[in-house]
Amino acid sequence: MDNPSYEDVCNGGTGHAEVLKIEYNPKEIRLVDLLRAFVEMHDPTSKDRQGADIGSQYRSIILYTEPAQKEAIEDFLKKAQKSFDKPIVTQVRKLDKFWTAEEYHKDYYSKNPLQPYCLFVTRPKVEKIKKEFKELLK
Repeated sequence: MDNPSYEDVCNGGTGHAEVLKIEYNPKEIRLVDLLRAFVEMHDPTSKDRQGADIGSQYRSIILYTEPAQKEAIEDFLKKAQKSFDKPIVTQVRKLDKFWTAEEYHKDYYSKNPLQPYCLFVTRPKVEKIKKEFKELLK
């Protein structure tokens, strides 16, 4: 489905995943540090689910744009596997097309910090990343 809405993706069946697009400057932060945060903030061993969210739209996936990124991602995940009892199921795929979220969904956490999902699911993850990666957030 081209240009699906947030609701379309959440209902499943579109083949799309709910993702965050991160554009970064490798002179300011290394890809490996972003990947470390990725495996810290969610369960890369859960197939088609993250917490209470279930379905292929919630699969663990990393989309890359350059072959060198793919190689670095695969190498990182192979090394990270040693820290997990279950197999990492994160998909590594080339980014073909990214559709931007609707305005109401952009910066959702910042705009809705008291919404229950933000309070009880997102906030603890944000706080954990801030604590564990404080040296990178200066």
